[in-house]
Amino acid sequence: MTESQLQALDAALIGYLEGFRPSCRSSPTFGHIGMYVRGLLSDLDRKTAEPIGLASGVPPRTVQEFLRDHGWEYDVVRQAIQTQVAQKVQSMPDDGLGVVGLVDETSVRKQGTKTPGVNRQYLGCLGKVGNGIVTVHLGVCLGRYKTLIDGDLFLPEVWSADRERCRQAGIPDEIVHRPKWQISLEQLDRSRANGVVMQWLTFDAEYGKAPKYLAGLDARNQHFVGEVGRTWSSCGVGKDGAAPGPKATSRPAEELVRSCSLFRSQDWQVLRLSRETTNEQVWRVKAGQVWGSGADGWSTRSYWLIWASNDQTGEEKFFVSNAPTDTPVEKLVRVAFRRANVEHAFRVCKSELGFGHFEGRNYTGLMRHMMLCLGAMEFVADHTDRLRGEKSGHHDGASVSGVSTFGRRMGNTQQRHDEAGVFAHGGKVSPTSEPSSYNIEEKASDRRPSSEKTQAEKAGKQGKIKRPYKVAL
Repeated sequence: MTESQLQALDAALIGYLEGFRPSCRSSPTFGHIGMYVRGLLSDLDRKTAEPIGLASGVPPRTVQEFLRDHGWEYDVVRQAIQTQVAQKVQSMPDDGLGVVGLVDETSVRKQGTKTPGVNRQYLGCLGKVGNGIVTVHLGVCLGRYKTLIDGDLFLPEVWSADRERCRQAGIPDEIVHRPKWQISLEQLDRSRANGVVMQWLTFDAEYGKAPKYLAGLDARNQHFVGEVGRTWSSCGVGKDGAAPGPKATSRPAEELVRSCSLFRSQDWQVLRLSRETTNEQVWRVKAGQVWGSGADGWSTRSYWLIWASNDQTGEEKFFVSNAPTDTPVEKLVRVAFRRANVEHAFRVCKSELGFGHFEGRNYTGLMRHMMLCLGAMEFVADHTDRLRGEKSGHHDGASVSGVSTFGRRMGNTQQRHDEAGVFAHGGKVSPTSEPSSYNIEEKASDRRPSSEKTQAEKAGKQGKIKRPYKVAL
């Protein structure tokens, strides 16, 4: 990014953060939000309270108290993020698919037993069962724009049953164990209330296997194309379109598509999917209307069952959709493969914005960290999209370099930071009394232990913080 771009982004960030002001009960707290978001956008190796505080000239304990105790509502931050995303996508050109919602979960490995929700459970980050936490998310994409707009902690049943343990971790009594698909429906309802309209919703087989989830989306008139496992049971819709009779039997998807005349009579459709960061993918596809089968019997309506096969990799995928019967199959496949965007969003959040760096034992602190990470990501996604017009070729990772460079150069615009309410050591930094890149005078009451100063000096030697108390965010 050029100097002029950095300056433009800095002014935009100040305006963007104003949307979070209603979440705060005081101006100093709003200043700490700006400090924390800038820390997330910086090139610090760890985006936790201590390094963010040291780099900002704020005592780490103050940053910890800001996350855990200060008066501000993360629900209001979430509402602001979703409202701004809703306005953003309304102004963007349609790519033929519209806004596609992205449902998925991610995990972070944790040690010990005190982090809220930590448990031995399947962790996607490990690809196996391990000790950690799982969070459920909703994202959106339109064209090349993609961002996460919501997140919730998945509370394991063992936690939900131990309310005393929950209270020690600051988990409210109303937060109980819910299946992940139920959390997803709650997030969908919340986003709609904040003006986010999604033409489609995509999800993986973890959600597709739940009949109540599909029924919940049907009840909300939400079109979806979601992945299901090869064992997902169904039977083909007959020529008369009638529901299955008492003697009808279901078969796993992988068997049905090979034996049912509905699929055997079709020719393959060959679809080529262009990818920004990998080679073009070629998939052979067949699709037809089926009745789903579950523990409670047959589905109350028919669905698309889409069979996609990749000859090059040998991979097979199965998708289910409630789209109208006259929807082109090519469109359904394009929607289905848009779910890959959520993986990019998780990578950026984890590798560049400190999403998994939270260190604490308090639920409120965890949720606040998560919401500010999503806020930082939405800002990055917005301005990555704007800057692409000035670059050549594909720059799917433009946000990555942009985050780090932006964080390093923010010290050049302190007056505008002051306008957004940046505070250090509990007091407001005067733009007229300090140069553009300045050292904050340490108060006696704010002196840190020698161990913290040593860590700051070490960080300075690594090139992350040039001087112990120099504002670099």
